[in-house]
Amino acid sequence: MKPKPFRVALSASFKSAEGTLTYPSFDLSPLTSAENIEMFFLPPGDPVAAQDLEEADALILLSERFTADSIPASGRLGVVARFGVGYDSVDVDACTASDIAVCITPDGVRRPVAVSILTLMLALTGKLLIKDRLTRSGPEGFNARSNHMGVGLAGLTLGSVGLGNIGAEMFRVSQPLDMHYIAFDPYANPDTAAELGVTLVDIESVFNQSDVLAINCPLTDDTHHLVNATRLADMKSTAYLINTARGPIVDQAALTDALKTGQLAGAGLDVFETEPPDAADQLLALDNVIVTPHALCWTDQCFAGIGASDVVSVLDVCAGRIPTGLVNSAVAEREGFRRKLSGYPGVT
Repeated sequence: MKPKPFRVALSASFKSAEGTLTYPSFDLSPLTSAENIEMFFLPPGDPVAAQDLEEADALILLSERFTADSIPASGRLGVVARFGVGYDSVDVDACTASDIAVCITPDGVRRPVAVSILTLMLALTGKLLIKDRLTRSGPEGFNARSNHMGVGLAGLTLGSVGLGNIGAEMFRVSQPLDMHYIAFDPYANPDTAAELGVTLVDIESVFNQSDVLAINCPLTDDTHHLVNATRLADMKSTAYLINTARGPIVDQAALTDALKTGQLAGAGLDVFETEPPDAADQLLALDNVIVTPHALCWTDQCFAGIGASDVVSVLDVCAGRIPTGLVNSAVAEREGFRRKLSGYPGVT
């Protein structure tokens, strides 16, 4: 008797209004070419509705939320593969309790996000947007260029809150800049830090010693507003803050005040406390901040890599293996999850 197909759901935001893939570089052919895998798109809804997943074995999740109420009663769902590395939109504890693996795609975003941080650092210290504006304003602006001298990076200190996947890659790609490197991360691997030439410091030191400070940690209860008015006041007035992680890690009101008063030289933000930000937000009117719409790392290569990682995780589960990119490692030891794995058909 032929085993029932392994059914993979994709959240509705993967499909455009015209019915095409939102991101064409997301190669779904390893799923569509497998004989025993069926793929379907969910109807629009946020959070994802449980009734739409009753017959699903796997879910690839883009922008929608997956809450405890999203878990189908059938008990069939085995993996939620998040399209990216952030998983604050997924109730991980509820998934673990229901024997559902939660996976992310660190390999797909490592280099693109690190390059995004480097892009913001170079643009801020080089006064790129200011000089662009001067040039567009004609001779008067062009002749004012001496008033907007950039900042050389050699010998300055690049700091990071976090030395995980992206934080480590940031230091790798910045090696030719001849900066000093420091990081705060209570979970950092000392061998990784040593290999990268990064000095591990306490949280106070990473704020008061960094000339450029990048936020590279996940959003958790402990990191919410980790960057607050007190810590911003500890930073050098010549320093720059870069956040490509999650907006609520930074107290945005406190950051706005620091930028307005000159307590901080500038900031580069790809993420915000509220997304999208209000057009009237005072932060957006400041000329010492560069803002991008939580999409600076979005390139064809980035999305191809993210998609490929998600597909690998889904195929792992279909084949009865512990999936790549697993967030909730405790689920791997649960009898219910292992029973699900043993019941999947394998990849043909």
